[in-house]
Amino acid sequence: MSITIDLTGWVVLVTGGARGVGAGIVDAFVGAGAVVEICGRTEPEPSASTRPAVHFSCVDVRDDEQVRAWVADVVDRRGRIDVAVNNAGGSPFGRFESGSARYQRAITELNFLSAAHVVSAVHPIMMAQEQGGSIVNITSISARRPSPGTAVYGAAKAALESLTSSLAVEWAPQIRVNAVSCGLVATEGAADHYGDADSYARVAATIPRGQLADPGEVGAACVMLASPLASHITGAVLDVDGGGEWPAFLAHTPNADILKPHEAEVEGAH
Repeated sequence: MSITIDLTGWVVLVTGGARGVGAGIVDAFVGAGAVVEICGRTEPEPSASTRPAVHFSCVDVRDDEQVRAWVADVVDRRGRIDVAVNNAGGSPFGRFESGSARYQRAITELNFLSAAHVVSAVHPIMMAQEQGGSIVNITSISARRPSPGTAVYGAAKAALESLTSSLAVEWAPQIRVNAVSCGLVATEGAADHYGDADSYARVAATIPRGQLADPGEVGAACVMLASPLASHITGAVLDVDGGGEWPAFLAHTPNADILKPHEAEVEGAH
C-alpha cells in the first residue's frame, strides 16, 4: 500500500515563509496541494514562494492586533484555516550580558510571543471547524541543550516547546499541537553564519548524518505532522537534526576512528 499526503483544498498559515526554513515549509505544503498564506514585515522578492498557491501579507507577528487582523482576513478570503506553522524566529549571536533589556524582549517576542499570538488567533476558528485543525511550532535543538551566544533564543524556544505540550492537552481533541525541532539547516544564510567552505564542512561533520538539513526536509516533517497520517500525534516534538551532535568525548577515546562516519557513508546517506 502506498502512502501519499494530499492536502488539496487545505489552507495553511506559515509565519516567516518567504525564505530559509520557511520557504522549505511553504514549498512542501504547496507540493501536497495546499494553498499557503505567508506573512512577514517586508514584501519578499519574487521566488518559488511567491507563486499562485502562495499569498503574502505584510504582518509583524510580534504585534497581536496585526496577527488577529491577518487571521481574520485569511478566513474572510479562504473560509477556513487547517494548519498554522509558527516558523518566524531567529537571533543574532552575542554574549548574554551584552544584550539590553530591549534586546531580550525583542528576541522573546519574535521566538515565543509571536507563536502565542498566532495560536490564540486561530484557536476559535479551528475549534469551530468540523475538521478541527493542526498547529506546528518550529523550535530548535537550542531549546534542550546549552545555547551559548543565543541564550535568550534557546530559552524562548524551550518555552515554545512547553507551550506546545500544554496546548496539546488543553485543546484536544479538536486541535492537534506539535513541534518540529530543527538542528542545523542549510539555508541561504548558512555560509555566513558557519564560515567558509572548510568551516562549514567541519560544522557538518559534528552531525552524525554528516550534513546540515535541507529546508525541504523540515517542510516534509511539518506536512507529515499536519496531515491525517499523524491523526493520533499531538504534544510531540519531532527532531529533524540528522542525529543531533556527536558526543565530544568520543573524539578522545581509543575508538574515535572506528566511530567516525566514513566519507562514503556520509555521501550516500539518505
